[in-house]
Amino acid sequence: MPNISQTLNQLRTSIEAAATRHGRPTDAVTLLAVSKRQSTDAMRDAYAAGQRDFGENYVQEALDKRDALTDLGLVWHFIGPIQSNKTRDIANAFDWVHSVDRAKIAERLSAQRSPALPPLNVCVQVNLSNEDSKSGVPLTEAEPLCALVSSLPNLTLRGLMAIPAPLDSVAEQRACYAPLRKEFERLRQVMPILDTLSIGMSGDYDAAIAEGSTLVRIGTALFGARPS
Repeated sequence: MPNISQTLNQLRTSIEAAATRHGRPTDAVTLLAVSKRQSTDAMRDAYAAGQRDFGENYVQEALDKRDALTDLGLVWHFIGPIQSNKTRDIANAFDWVHSVDRAKIAERLSAQRSPALPPLNVCVQVNLSNEDSKSGVPLTEAEPLCALVSSLPNLTLRGLMAIPAPLDSVAEQRACYAPLRKEFERLRQVMPILDTLSIGMSGDYDAAIAEGSTLVRIGTALFGARPS
């Protein structure tokens, strides 16, 4: 088990340095700790080191963790594929959903979100690599889905998310992210509420920050290899 406090501090320093290197404020990028398959003890260690935002991919695992960590007041992000039969749990257990990729899911999340809760923060997922195995809308279809999300009463549109295919070089990674950055900047002209570009993971966050990421999703680089 890595020293999570030390690793977090190193990651924060690295993220701030990347932001500075690419001409952005040091506080421009939020670190989202991807905690799927990690223990609640590891999450408590991260919390003790100042981490508040945690991302989960699996609904039941996340619900169990929320029950075990209710004393901490964490900010919960759902970042995995969304099944229709899981939308009620997702709508009410999470503060953010990054992986909305079709109208039906957006509508169900809005309809099933408790009115006692604040609106659910939503990012529309874009499939940058056109992979059949990946969720997300084509880049050309992001705008109409964003418009739908922004019209629904219990959702707040925040931005775009993507998980591209792994690429080896920073130049290749940047070239993959650049069209999404351009579309995000264009959409902000017509939807000023957009403020979140959720791109970048352990292996490519420097390139993502160079292309305007405001939130990087870090799992392996923080917690180490996930338990099988």
